[in-house]
Amino acid sequence: MRGRGRECSRRLIASNLQSTIRDLQRRKARGRRGLALIEGVRLVEEALAAGVAFKGALVAPDLARTARGTALVAELQGHGVEVEEVGARVFAQLADTETPQGIIAVIEPRRWTASDFAPPSGAVALVIDGVQDPGNVGTLIRTAHALGAAGTVVLRGTADPTSPKALRAAMGATFRHPVVSLDDDGFIAWARKHGVTLWASAADGVPLHRALERGRGKGGTGRVDGPIAVIVGNEGAGIRPQLNAVAAQRVAIPLAQGAESLNVAVAAGILLYEVTRGR
Repeated sequence: MRGRGRECSRRLIASNLQSTIRDLQRRKARGRRGLALIEGVRLVEEALAAGVAFKGALVAPDLARTARGTALVAELQGHGVEVEEVGARVFAQLADTETPQGIIAVIEPRRWTASDFAPPSGAVALVIDGVQDPGNVGTLIRTAHALGAAGTVVLRGTADPTSPKALRAAMGATFRHPVVSLDDDGFIAWARKHGVTLWASAADGVPLHRALERGRGKGGTGRVDGPIAVIVGNEGAGIRPQLNAVAAQRVAIPLAQGAESLNVAVAAGILLYEVTRGR
């Protein structure tokens, strides 16, 4: 009877974890519970290395067939993380990817607030306005982190940066890079409080090299000594009018004749690199 009781208890734990994973596939549940899902060996390794809090992990039998998978399970257990194994069919039903790597983990990512993010003078930040593809959002966060941005502000209408797809695209950057979600009023108040100069990307804006020359004092407008935040928007609609209205200037990346636009993450990479280099 005791053996049966322990087996029932193990099944109950697994059932609770599976229910949690199903629940966290919805944005509202992630926001309500302050939890997120990560999938794949490398992303779980990155989260462990960054000191992210784990609430449990679900593994498929195939994971134990590789030395890396076995080592990862041992490391999770060494950190006191409950690891549950399920059959391949159940795992495939819960996985977010078409070719899952055999591990899904529930984590508690750090939730940044406006008061946590005070960019110093000379810093550059990224602002994402209404980018709806979670893969692009994750790539934007990865790009901002790699190029030394002080942090990223996510505005309304933007895909959830803690969605499984966004976290995969960020490749672990979300675990180390400040990501703050704000509404418009909160964002404008934050920018004013910290003396942040806003540059909005726009196809009809001032060519980037000219904007940078002005920032160095060569165009008569003087050097920008405080932090700069570069705003990128929805690839179709662009940046919303109310944000353009509060931006100090609109900047554009000159394109070859006949080229209509750049992917938003590519554009952000160019802007962040040039603005950071020009400071």
